[in-house]
Amino acid sequence: MPDTSQDGATRVFADHRELLFSIVYNMLGSVADTEDVLQETWLSWASRDPDRIGNPRAYLVRIAVNQALARQTVLTRRRETYVGQWLPEPLVASGDAADDALRSESVSMALLVVLETLTPLERAVFVLHEVFGYAHTEIAGMLGRSPSAVRQLAHRAREHVQARRPRYEVDSRTQQRVTERFVAAAFGGDLDALLEILAPEVTLWTDGGGKATAAGPRPVHGRDKVARLLVARTAHPFEGLDIRYRRVNGDHSAVVFVDDAPFAVLVVDLTPEGDQVRDIYTVTNPDKLTRIR
Repeated sequence: MPDTSQDGATRVFADHRELLFSIVYNMLGSVADTEDVLQETWLSWASRDPDRIGNPRAYLVRIAVNQALARQTVLTRRRETYVGQWLPEPLVASGDAADDALRSESVSMALLVVLETLTPLERAVFVLHEVFGYAHTEIAGMLGRSPSAVRQLAHRAREHVQARRPRYEVDSRTQQRVTERFVAAAFGGDLDALLEILAPEVTLWTDGGGKATAAGPRPVHGRDKVARLLVARTAHPFEGLDIRYRRVNGDHSAVVFVDDAPFAVLVVDLTPEGDQVRDIYTVTNPDKLTRIR
């Protein structure tokens, strides 16, 4: 006879997998570590009788969140020895409409960078409350904290994020248009066009992980410096260069291929007015590009 109990457990986990992926990825900023946490969550879930769990969704989210918090210790040690700037692993749309729709709640690259400055608990509370809409009382039960402690964590996290990244939304078509203008200017070596499209306070972030070209160990600030660095980089174009536009963490972005292999992901963050680029995030570390097709 088939093990219907196990079949049911598999079905329930599959139904919640994308929710769990989105929550954990927003907490960790790493697809590989997110997949590891989901595997650990599955093992915990599979060892239980699903018929004895009144709210499978709440159980799975609680297990995944706490596994992600435990994983943060490993990530912190890893980043202490990371070569150069560290950026979150980009979540590039696969082209599968169902998959991409389910993962659309991943926050932007710019916000993920800000979330890196929170404590693990503050980040967990921010993601659960601000991104996924969980009540403070629900989060308290997941984390084993009192509701008042969770509210304090939420308040600190929200103030911290708001100070570094005030909330605003840029029209999707504007994001796409400015991204394409920026890419054309950067890869065309057009210094004047870059100086026009870059905000005065623009910052260039590059993550090569010590395995690929990067701008240096620290971000580059200022329109003139960033524009001249970009033009210098494109003075000798690559053979087999192909730029494809994809959604990365929900934003219209560019994925650079060389000889049909992923070479870089380029994400731009715009000013509140939407007419200039204020942050450029470039990931060239090959370990963070292996899932791109």
